Amino acid sequence: MADHKHRAALVPVQERLRDQVIHALRAALISGELRPGVIYSAPALAADFEVSATPVREAMLDLAREGLVEPVRNKGFRVTELTERDLDEYTEIRALIEVPIVGRTTLTATPAQLEGLRPLADAIVVAARRHDLSGYLEADRRFHLDLLALAGNARLVEQVGELRKRSRLYGLNGLDRAGRLVESAEEHPQLLDLMLSGDSAGAQEHMARHLGHVRSLWAVGRPVAAAPTAGTRLGVS
Repeated sequence: MADHKHRAALVPVQERLRDQVIHALRAALISGELRPGVIYSAPALAADFEVSATPVREAMLDLAREGLVEPVRNKGFRVTELTERDLDEYTEIRALIEVPIVGRTTLTATPAQLEGLRPLADAIVVAARRHDLSGYLEADRRFHLDLLALAGNARLVEQVGELRKRSRLYGLNGLDRAGRLVESAEEHPQLLDLMLSGDSAGAQEHMARHLGHVRSLWAVGRPVAAAPTAGTRLGVS
């Protein structure tokens, strides 16, 4: 009985570790730290994370199911490449969904609901100023999906979430080094201000412009970075 309880207690710990690993891997893929076309082995990444290879391998298999990487027999996983057409199509789909939803939500959401997103909008800016790319990506993801959730359509949120997973912000590192990441980050609290003022048309225009900026980030500086070294850059703790 004691052994059973001990094993049961280990499960949440193992799940949390796997979640940490997949979050860090996805952030590295989106930001371009893991480069398209390059093959990475689970043991090598595990050494960087300072964890066993098992959670890394499991996380990479999850990412393979999402189309972000592909298994290479006896070698590891190759990061899949996106074409310019892929990037254009992802941006178009997001704009078709997010721009009108922002306009509608501006008219239907309560001030309290919109102000509830303020901490996330501010967190995006803080992360950008601190050069915390992982924190930036996570806060940005939560802000956009939580904003869409105000429309009350869970399937819509799910679809945009999947689009975001398949996207790559190839120029994120270069943009951060150039000091332009803060400019993009500040577009989030600016959007909230427009929505709180009731300016539906202005909010839609701002969201369309923001997504256009995001598309330009995807195209900047591919490929951008060498393979990550040590767990510090990928943020597993």
